[in-house]
Amino acid sequence: MAKPAPAFTCAECGASHKKWAGRCDACGGWNTIIEEAPLSTGPGARSLGAMRGRTVPLTQLSLSEPAPPRTVSGLSELDRVLGGGLVPASAILVGGDPGIGKSTLLLQAAAQFARAGLPAVYVSGEEASAQIRMRAQRLGLADAPVRLAAETNLRDILTTLDAERPALAIIDSIQTMWVDQVDSAPGSVAQVRAAAHELVSFAKRSGTAVILVGHVTKDGQIAGPRVVEHMVDTVLYFEGERGHQFRILRAVKNRFGPADEIGVFEMTGAGLSEVTNPSALFLSERNTPVPGSAVFSGIEGTRPVLTEIQALVAPSPLGTPRRTVVGLDAGRLSTTLAVLEARCGIPFAGLDVFLNVAGGMRVNEPAADLAVAAALLSAREDIALPADTVIFGEISLSGALRPVSQTENRLKEAQKLGFKQAIIPSRTKAGNTAGLKLRQMADLTAFVEDIFGSPKTP
Repeated sequence: MAKPAPAFTCAECGASHKKWAGRCDACGGWNTIIEEAPLSTGPGARSLGAMRGRTVPLTQLSLSEPAPPRTVSGLSELDRVLGGGLVPASAILVGGDPGIGKSTLLLQAAAQFARAGLPAVYVSGEEASAQIRMRAQRLGLADAPVRLAAETNLRDILTTLDAERPALAIIDSIQTMWVDQVDSAPGSVAQVRAAAHELVSFAKRSGTAVILVGHVTKDGQIAGPRVVEHMVDTVLYFEGERGHQFRILRAVKNRFGPADEIGVFEMTGAGLSEVTNPSALFLSERNTPVPGSAVFSGIEGTRPVLTEIQALVAPSPLGTPRRTVVGLDAGRLSTTLAVLEARCGIPFAGLDVFLNVAGGMRVNEPAADLAVAAALLSAREDIALPADTVIFGEISLSGALRPVSQTENRLKEAQKLGFKQAIIPSRTKAGNTAGLKLRQMADLTAFVEDIFGSPKTP
């Protein structure tokens, strides 16, 4: 019988290869191709259909089941991102840059859940138990009934968790876990995948909620195989700038609640404190109106959030002008500049363009297009926009302004913070906005003429 040919699969994208290579041609990942054990295809092999297994029970789609029970931690921002609280037997992956505060957040969460009556275990593969106790004393959590362990051997960890059966287990981090059945170093693709599979299986089997901490790459993605993100129920990213006190916990996947929900925290000397009104915090340093500043009313999950978009336009001494973007998609900036030049006749050639979202916030929705254009034009023309104006709307390639979703929630948040008028696309159903003046624009050309008049030449 001929020996089955080996199969090689990329752990990042799942692409198949005939032989091993250092780089995957499909996704470009390095050292992600691993050998998979091939299925037996010889004469003695039996198909799965020929084997007798147990009958899987089937249910009706229309069958109604109660919502999964949840435990509220007391950290309202964390509970919001989780979809209303912690679900038993759930697997949660938390990623973020080094030093951003992941361990601090999870230690505070473990203390809150333990005080709420959930037996919690915190297992660290990076720090000794004494170091975790020092952090807990600094955060004022030394009296919390959280049990600690410093271990990297996954077999010993699972044996301990099987014996203790806590309601919550935090593993910090998944890249430090070592599975003795896998012949590779901790942190490798095979080790991370095997460790995550064992921990997720334990969560489903025992009913323990497991939170995994994951390191991120320089691109901001969680290190290791992407299959880990598919295994878990919830994927959270802890974002923020090192030199800024604001931290944002963002859900990018959640089987028990809405995705793209955010929780806002502020890093203080006593740990992370919740920010219940992020709009007011992001706009707190905005005093007198200055050129290049526009207020955008966005939606993050189910929450409306107002942020300040800042732009700076200056003559460039370089042959190729710079385009620097922080907190926004660089592709959206390029598209907005092209539409301004092609549809409105406003060139940005020979000008450096710098764009930033204040407060370390990241904006991903197309509704920010009109606010970005307003900030760019305000900086270019050196004309400050009115301080009591909020702007949102999507710009199409033809220059038309398109309505966006949840307009009423955006306007209510702006009205609550004292804004008097809003610039929005025409044909927008605004609902009840008493006390808020609406200026509706059909296209970008009408917006430029109404707000800035005739643009000057650079």
